[in-house]
Amino acid sequence: MTLETLSKIREAVEKRPQELVQLRKNGVKVVGWINYNIPEEIIYALGLIPIRLGSGGDESLVEVGGRYISKNNCVFVRETVGLFAKKQDPYIQNADLVAVDSSCLQIYRLAEVIQHYFKVNTLILGVPRNFYLPEGKVYFEKELEYFVTKLETFAGAKLDEDKLLEAIQLYNGIRKAIQNLYTYQAADNQAITWKEVFDVVHAGFYLDRAQYLSLLNELLTELKQHGKPVIGQQKGNARIFLSGSIIPPKDTKIINIIEQVGGRIVGDDLWSGLNPYLGIDIKEPSVKGIAEAYINRVPHGSLPYLDLDSDKRLKNLKQLIHEFQAQGVIYHTLRYCDPFTFKTLETKDVLQKEGIPLLDIHTEYARSDTEAIRTRIETFVEILKNKHPLEIEA
Repeated sequence: MTLETLSKIREAVEKRPQELVQLRKNGVKVVGWINYNIPEEIIYALGLIPIRLGSGGDESLVEVGGRYISKNNCVFVRETVGLFAKKQDPYIQNADLVAVDSSCLQIYRLAEVIQHYFKVNTLILGVPRNFYLPEGKVYFEKELEYFVTKLETFAGAKLDEDKLLEAIQLYNGIRKAIQNLYTYQAADNQAITWKEVFDVVHAGFYLDRAQYLSLLNELLTELKQHGKPVIGQQKGNARIFLSGSIIPPKDTKIINIIEQVGGRIVGDDLWSGLNPYLGIDIKEPSVKGIAEAYINRVPHGSLPYLDLDSDKRLKNLKQLIHEFQAQGVIYHTLRYCDPFTFKTLETKDVLQKEGIPLLDIHTEYARSDTEAIRTRIETFVEILKNKHPLEIEA
């Protein structure tokens, strides 16, 4: 059964570029942003339009980007540079400012490159290497204060507490709705798939946020007509959890292969998926309140952390696997995405202690490894289906 709201969301995304053109003609400014820790609430409260930038899966754009930035950077970074070089992406065309946080140092370098070569107006939000230390928290709060000052100058307006409170409430509604959608897609009696929810999440990168929340609530109302979600009682396709490097819009290689070989994705902790909507609890409508909330969320996987027992990333991963009743994890890393690649073994070891098998897939946007990846994923899926021993070699 086709959900009518999904069609409405797709139609809204198709119309959005032209809407942005008209809004900019009317004097509204657009802030494109990249990475993980940019607080959209502040951008929205200042009367600016936040748009999350970047896509994947296009080998030709990776090659273009490699002319401007080292080929030892991951393909997502190189493709994003390629998008700025070609300037055919409608969201990049309509971005008056590009905001980048330094959670991932490769993306921090991307900001330097697009500013130097393409004269893009950029704004950097500094992020500490350690979110857990008191010094790191003070640093992030000061960096966010500076970031807000620069945004206020760009917007020609001061951050208003009432507008910020409205923005926080709006984004809290979006976060709650996304979490509810993930519950529905993982259910046995699902009326919506993980891939459809993933596409809905990506639609939120572009749409007006108030319109987006309205569509999310409409979609949830439609789903409720199919009954209360029940998870983990039905046997069938292998239940797969996706983790690791970013899987941005248009990068469908791994997703398609999993579905083609009989796997069913039931959850993720990707920074282009569910993770940005988890663990943000803003206590007060202020810059300090937002800084505290963002620094206490699940940290970006590129940030170093040595104590595995108290690592929030791993705790969140195990909790989500249990919540969505996943049978195994496919840990996807992009070539030259060093932070996530280096964490493959520790993630595998931690999950092995929980009896959760992990298959790591190291890839890029080229299609040359598709069949090799298909073979490995197909084997992994069959093992999960047949309840063979849980040890899967990388």
